[in-house]
Amino acid sequence: MKTELHPANTRGTADHGWLKTAYSFSFSSYYNPARIHFGALRVLNDDYVAGGMGFGKHPHDNMEIVTIPLKGALAHEDSAGNKGIIQAGDVQIMSAGSGIHHSEFNASPTESVELFQIWVMPKLKNITPRYDQRTYSPSEFIGQWKTVVSPLGSNIDSLQVNQDTYFNLTELDLNESLEYSLHGPRQGAFIIVIEGALEVANHTLGRRDAIGISETDNIQIKAASSNTKALLIEIPMVW
Repeated sequence: MKTELHPANTRGTADHGWLKTAYSFSFSSYYNPARIHFGALRVLNDDYVAGGMGFGKHPHDNMEIVTIPLKGALAHEDSAGNKGIIQAGDVQIMSAGSGIHHSEFNASPTESVELFQIWVMPKLKNITPRYDQRTYSPSEFIGQWKTVVSPLGSNIDSLQVNQDTYFNLTELDLNESLEYSLHGPRQGAFIIVIEGALEVANHTLGRRDAIGISETDNIQIKAASSNTKALLIEIPMVW
């Protein structure tokens, strides 16, 4: 098993007042040659957006973009005619493909929104752009892995993207444990603790700490505190 620790306090940061961000990988003005990507996982931004603020319409292409609100609500609109609100408990995917413009604004004029925005490099380039979102019940995550994103064509009931990636969420109580089996020898997993603490691969991870794991078939995790929430992104290490 190969591991790569990503302590929360080693992430890049930016503070624009209305936008506060922590970067797991090089992005915007943050550049770290040792933190460019983990396999096909290119971006994991931990964003705080103040009430009434957001990102005006801007372009993307050939990237699989997954947005997971953690608190508050985000308004989305894009050049393909998609428009909606996503909030905590929702997951949104956007396969940018051959090109799409979109905007993202805090849906509240006063309350902040907190979210993960995650970019995965695509399996196929220049596909027709796709957008989808889904609401999940909090009970679906308790004591188990809930797959919320999977590859196009998979038989998993989840949102689907153009890459062999699986996004899995869980919520565990103290000392609860789970096993995760990877979908092949060229796959790895990036695990980030949303809240609480986890024991993984002989490491204890706190809030927003992360670890990349590869060269293994199975991963064991154990909650080191109550109300522990985590995201596991299974990702191709070669694509």
